Amino acid sequence: MEELYSCKQAMENCASTQTFAIAHLYKEEKAMDMHIHDCYEIYYSISGGKQFLIDNKFYSIEPGDLFIINQYESHKITQVDKMVHERIVLSIHPDFTKRLSTAETNLDACFSDRPEDFSHKISLNKEQQKRFLYYINKITGAEGYGHDIMEQTAFMELMVLINTTLQTNEAHEVTAYAYNHQVDDILAYINQNITTPITIEQLAGEFFLSESYICRIFKQATGTTINKYICARRISIAKSLLNDGASATEAYEKSGFSDYSNFFKSFTKAVGMSPKKYAQCSVM
Repeated sequence: MEELYSCKQAMENCASTQTFAIAHLYKEEKAMDMHIHDCYEIYYSISGGKQFLIDNKFYSIEPGDLFIINQYESHKITQVDKMVHERIVLSIHPDFTKRLSTAETNLDACFSDRPEDFSHKISLNKEQQKRFLYYINKITGAEGYGHDIMEQTAFMELMVLINTTLQTNEAHEVTAYAYNHQVDDILAYINQNITTPITIEQLAGEFFLSESYICRIFKQATGTTINKYICARRISIAKSLLNDGASATEAYEKSGFSDYSNFFKSFTKAVGMSPKKYAQCSVM
């Protein structure tokens, strides 16, 4: 399998082949705001030095950290320093892991079978890091006769490693952004009330802060604005509802958007298709 050098290209390949793609990134790409996409994402950090915001949880990124993100979770890398961040990103079509699963081994478990206290982050030890990179190299180095079988076999072994490590890992530690606990409280409040109207004025009053101050500390901590974060979280909820069989109207009503026009425009821009089309694709 060809090793790619762009997350965008990996996601496109994943969607077109309905399997998976691997990107090995050395240079910074254009910073993405809070976003969601239809592929699963496995993010392995080689150099560390950044920070992840996934839904309402902050995680520091150290060398050897692995992050598991499903298709409903909004996420963003926040800027901590200027160093080049080397990482490996796998984009995986949700149906692919389901097709490869058996009655006894659910390779999709790390994406779909989530306990309430689930941590997206696994800190791999040295041996686990070596095994992870071994499977990646086995996939990207497969050539000639039987290369597709070798790629798929190595991918399955990789997913067994990840799911086994996740099940036995006792260090599920969410690293809060310690420098500003106010932002943790703001994130918690937003997510507890995400399906109801939320305004910056309301948030400022709730936390006894000025509107300019609450906007500033939120942007400093998360790298995005309050309104963009709220929008991304609501789109995540709408995607999950549509995937579970809800109509576009039901998804709009239950995800917290103020009017259907705003919901339609925001959803279409973020997902690349209208809510109705997404719902139709979900049942195909």
